[in-house]
Amino acid sequence: MKKSLFPLMLGGLGIGTTEFVMMGLLPDIAANMHISIPSAGHLISAYALGVVVGAPLLVMMSSNYPPKKVLLALMLIFTVFNTVSAFAPSHVTLLLARFFAGLPHGAFFGVGSVVASRLADKGKQAQAISMMFAGLTIANLAMVPLGTWVGHTFLWRYTFGIVAAIGLITLLFIAIWLPPLSVNRSGDTRSEMQLFKNPEAWLIILITAIGTGGLFAWISYIAPLMTEVSRFLSGSVSGILVLAGFGMVVGNIIGGWLADRIQPVKACAWLLTAMALTLLCIYFFSGNQVLSLALTFIAGALSIALASPIQILMINTAKGAEMLGAAVTQAAFNIGNALGAFFGGLPIAAGLGYATPSLVGMVMALCGVGFAVMLIKRRTSEKTILEHVAVEAD
Repeated sequence: MKKSLFPLMLGGLGIGTTEFVMMGLLPDIAANMHISIPSAGHLISAYALGVVVGAPLLVMMSSNYPPKKVLLALMLIFTVFNTVSAFAPSHVTLLLARFFAGLPHGAFFGVGSVVASRLADKGKQAQAISMMFAGLTIANLAMVPLGTWVGHTFLWRYTFGIVAAIGLITLLFIAIWLPPLSVNRSGDTRSEMQLFKNPEAWLIILITAIGTGGLFAWISYIAPLMTEVSRFLSGSVSGILVLAGFGMVVGNIIGGWLADRIQPVKACAWLLTAMALTLLCIYFFSGNQVLSLALTFIAGALSIALASPIQILMINTAKGAEMLGAAVTQAAFNIGNALGAFFGGLPIAAGLGYATPSLVGMVMALCGVGFAVMLIKRRTSEKTILEHVAVEAD
């Protein structure tokens, strides 16, 4: 890995930790603040809302500034509000702190994706982006279990203190290791907003929000799936999540490698197809503990393998608005998180069992495949028309 990509990976580590550790800390926060677990669950929603709002807004506000200064400002916001989270005196204060901590999430990955692609060697843009997302995978593999343990054993506030410390270290390494890059903006805010008039951009947003939502339909309910269907002891769930995190580390590498060797849209179609098949297998074979563990690893790998292809696909599509496009993709990932968790919970509420969310996820993943195929056909059609026009011109 290039030294200049290391600060981006560190930022991904901090962001991944603060986003996913909250699931494990909910009981501790609820008990400490004397609120119900459903009320504590609003903290997850507040963060996700911050991501969706902040991703396009902060990118548009900062698009006239050099990327290095933008990343420093975003990580400063991240660090400040995770520090506020650690010292929040009330549930309302913590709720607001989580919202503001989520604001820089999508913008950091959006700007960071473009920076990584500009720093990459020719033909290795997706692999460079995957190095940034490596921080996210390491967070799920190591920092989320560690942060959950710290919260259970000592106090949940210490976990957010650790996240804030990661933010401070990231600020330092951005300052000393990230090279200064020029502003890469060919138009103004109005011209960049033309991105939302591009049908291809909307297809990519739908691939992300609906297709990857299939993963969240499964992983949102992985704990009861493993204890009630696979019959693992409740104490084994944290170890199973580490296995899924290890799958994410492997999948992140595979996704970056694949997107640099075939068209990113085709990589998305193949990976979503594999995800749909895996989720179908989870429904049928989760009763077998060995197969359940194997499928957990595979599903974890496929989940993050999509990140780099989708990002490079949007960057290539959003010419003149690359950072906005990449940030919007991150917002779409979080919409997928919310949609997957909501739709995956419906069959459970109907009494159909804890394996059924994977069927919902399979349908969502197949919808993502459909959108990817539509994008492939659209581009093939446009290429054919251009070739026909060129022949007539000759």
